[in-house]
Amino acid sequence: MNIIEHYKQTRNLTNSLCKPLEIEDYTPQSAAFASPPKWHLAHTTWFFEEMILKPFFKDYMVFNVEFSFLFNSYYNTLGKRIARHERGLITRPSVENIYKYREYVDKHIEKLLGDSQINEDVSKLIVLGINHEQQHQELLITDIKYTLSRNPTYPKLYEVAYANMLQETESLKFIDIKEGIYNIGYNKNEFCYDNEFGFHRVFVENYAIANRLITNREYIEFINANGYSTSKYWLDDGWYFINTNNIEYPLYWEQENETWYVYTLAGKELLNLDAPVTHISFYEANAYASFKNKRLATEFEWEIANAQFNWGKTWEWTNSAYLPYPNYKQDEGAVGEYNGKFMINLMVLRGHSVATSPNHSRPTYRNFFSPETRWQFSGIRLAK
Repeated sequence: MNIIEHYKQTRNLTNSLCKPLEIEDYTPQSAAFASPPKWHLAHTTWFFEEMILKPFFKDYMVFNVEFSFLFNSYYNTLGKRIARHERGLITRPSVENIYKYREYVDKHIEKLLGDSQINEDVSKLIVLGINHEQQHQELLITDIKYTLSRNPTYPKLYEVAYANMLQETESLKFIDIKEGIYNIGYNKNEFCYDNEFGFHRVFVENYAIANRLITNREYIEFINANGYSTSKYWLDDGWYFINTNNIEYPLYWEQENETWYVYTLAGKELLNLDAPVTHISFYEANAYASFKNKRLATEFEWEIANAQFNWGKTWEWTNSAYLPYPNYKQDEGAVGEYNGKFMINLMVLRGHSVATSPNHSRPTYRNFFSPETRWQFSGIRLAK
């Protein structure tokens, strides 16, 4: 697939994810971490305009000068921006105008890509923009799920229930990995994020990692064993978090007459007991591992094992803090703000989920969220 086709395919997928939305669904912001669909549509477009068209398209005229402020996310080098928790207050411009913005930018990007003199720097930035939009496609799914879950009518958006339709059919067993020196990080010539660079060696001791994810059925055992009220399983920070927020089970679960239900984007459903547990925090994943007298793998252990067995149905919490690899070098300018400045107080997740866009994952891919994060499709793989 050439870069123009890849660009069009990515932009069209974002539009198709939004197609079932009612006009009223585009703007509400249900939490500071969950951006509205309208903002995602505009921000991913802003990225192409700000990073590529403004510096590289001769005599380019911006679509709307106010959009630079409204739809910047966290790029300090690119000027001021609206507060993250106020994105849902952007009732104007209209949704119709945002789609016109997308069409306008698409027309200019496609014209730029059609120029036989396009340089390598522009091509790399467009590929980065494509991958950036793919990240936001998953965020769009998880954000709108969180918003719709706050609606007491449990609205249905898609025919697909995502994680609740998955099955873990194998019996749980542990795969032994021998101690040794292993290569970690990205060393190929295709696209990756800068946080995957710093290809290096690590030594690991003998360990074993589970052949599959923990299921809802297995997680209910933890709940029924008073796991959420037994402090010895919890990190102190996690114990404070669940008690402060009255958390007693995974996000989107609900129990009625001893039967568990779950909210999905296909509506409220009976909880599939054989599906992998999802929408749990690092704190919950770590507590469950403690309950089972096991642990979570480090991101290095995960990558070593994944290279041999190739897994992935949910994002998997690791026991690794999000830190730079040896020899990591942050890029100059706005692109350098993409990953490096977030390397503190976050935990690494590996793999991908059922909501991850096609071809947007690698064994070396490093996702990262704060340890209390629950609205992503995150699950548990045990290690020992």
